[in-house]
Amino acid sequence: MQLLIEKAAVLIEALPYLQKFRGETVVVKFGGSIMDHEDGVRAILQDVAFMAVVGLRPVLVHGGGKAISQRMKAAGLTPEFRLGLRVTDAATMEIVERTLNQEINPHMVELLRGFDCTARGIHGEDILRVRPKTGTDPKTGETVSWGYVGEVVEVDVVPIRAYLAVGIVPVVTPLGRGPERAVFNVNADEAASAIGRALQARKLVFLSDVPGLLADPSNPNSIISSVRVSEVDRLIERGVISGGMLPKIGGAVDAVRAGVAKSHIIDSFLPHSLLLELFTDRGVGTEIVRE
Repeated sequence: MQLLIEKAAVLIEALPYLQKFRGETVVVKFGGSIMDHEDGVRAILQDVAFMAVVGLRPVLVHGGGKAISQRMKAAGLTPEFRLGLRVTDAATMEIVERTLNQEINPHMVELLRGFDCTARGIHGEDILRVRPKTGTDPKTGETVSWGYVGEVVEVDVVPIRAYLAVGIVPVVTPLGRGPERAVFNVNADEAASAIGRALQARKLVFLSDVPGLLADPSNPNSIISSVRVSEVDRLIERGVISGGMLPKIGGAVDAVRAGVAKSHIIDSFLPHSLLLELFTDRGVGTEIVRE
């Protein structure tokens, strides 16, 4: 009997959050190492299905980096990264597009449908307009380019909103349409952030390989539970935010500044971390908030 009472208490704790977020759009991005673990992927998609059933409007943006690297190696190509982003020539782009649009995306949709969740894939190049991305090497000061890697400049939200209006979960690949209608690879964190901003989503959630933003990267228990936008530059200077966390935090900050109420970074390997972050009092990751 005690166990049943505890289960009821969990539902009661979730009630105000269910009421608050019902009808709200939540953009969820996941990828990274979890993509190699089918059980972990299924757990995340089960959370997404739960969100849809209780009245939220989830939008899923997925990556596929490791699968792409595996397909490249099988084709005799060597993956190359600059400043954390994949260098993408024409041959690589063909593999990226095929892996994301024809393999991973249909599989995500199929798994969601297995949870009685109505879902449909959207090829990112059909809704994201991009320009070639460039950057600056912090060590040399030289301009860096990545080939067919794009920076999002426009999001066509009409197809996404049409799906959400009839209870369909959109599952989006991180690809974009660039100059001369060429398809470009897009960092999945940046794609999710751009979509969250364009939709004015209530929340933007990044599922990560780490529990959240860590004060000490070597200590998984040093999670910083909340970060204000004004604190981000100082944390970057201190090295607390670095590497693969930079695009996540950057996207989260851009989204919050553009009107998204909150962004979250949570552990993709913690079972049902998505539900724990959204529907419990304490949460389990890092939230990025306004001042």
